[in-house]
Amino acid sequence: MKICVLGAGSWGIALTIHLKRAGHTPTLWAHNPAQATKLVETRENPALLPGASLPADVLVTHNIEEALKGAEGVTFVVPSQAVRSTAAKASNYIAEHVWVACAAKGLEEDTHLRMSEVLKQNLKNKPSIAALSGPSHAEEVFKKLPTTIVSASSDAVTSGIVQSAFHADYFRVYSSDDLVGVELGGALKNVIAIAAGITDGLGLGDNAKAALMTRGLHEMTRLGVALGAKPATFAGLAGMGDLVVTCTSRHSRNRLLGEKLGKGTSLEAALGEVVMVAEGAKTARSALALAQKAKVDVPIIEEVNQVLFNGKSPKDAVKSLLSRSAKSEKDF
Repeated sequence: MKICVLGAGSWGIALTIHLKRAGHTPTLWAHNPAQATKLVETRENPALLPGASLPADVLVTHNIEEALKGAEGVTFVVPSQAVRSTAAKASNYIAEHVWVACAAKGLEEDTHLRMSEVLKQNLKNKPSIAALSGPSHAEEVFKKLPTTIVSASSDAVTSGIVQSAFHADYFRVYSSDDLVGVELGGALKNVIAIAAGITDGLGLGDNAKAALMTRGLHEMTRLGVALGAKPATFAGLAGMGDLVVTCTSRHSRNRLLGEKLGKGTSLEAALGEVVMVAEGAKTARSALALAQKAKVDVPIIEEVNQVLFNGKSPKDAVKSLLSRSAKSEKDF
């Protein structure tokens, strides 16, 4: 199967390598012309994914029409805030029969839309979109370390096709019909991971981090259900699984961002020091806006916003969380 990967960041490169190993013919589109040229010449980007090398026969191009020509499937792997503009460029070159999946995890900053909603607005004749989500760091996938993710769509045929396309002996793919839950899990866990990183930066220990992750999952579930998701989804790979890896891994950009903030680095400086995009910083505002509209209490997400955008110190944010009135754990 010819599959076009739109986005040549670390995850795009890793998925392209994976698809080639799975027997497909992938093409890789890079937004940046200079990046495309470098990948064509060297077949690698050590700054983003050291040790990974693209097969010599994989087409890499900045020309989106060339990348999409003859594609039977398309996977969006650009940052979430670039999904709309990329879809607009790609729309005229994606045939009606082509399946579309999105591996970007986030909420659009201005509209607060999920990625499948953004794609449906910008792609012609694409009623069904699949989301790929779960604990899946690019640094481990290209090394063929065991990985398990979810292919979710409101249409069972679409989720099944995408599941089959990506499934491999080291890369297990489950299917799901809860597109809303899987997308929200992938987006919201990035915000909680920033909070987890802050606990690391402040040196608060394992107890505090475990509690924050647990209550963060509770928060994600409560907001997700209010927005139409199924609660069980957040106990699965796209919820708890992705939350655990993003809050604890040395590969996690969002955790690293939080750690730098916890150590006193400004947001601007911290974002500059994190090599790749930390989606949680953009998603935090949208998550809070959705929660306020749905009248859902999300104290961790609210405090992350306070630290990111309102100048609140990480120490004061933690103090605010700890000083909340005592409650029953059954408050959901």
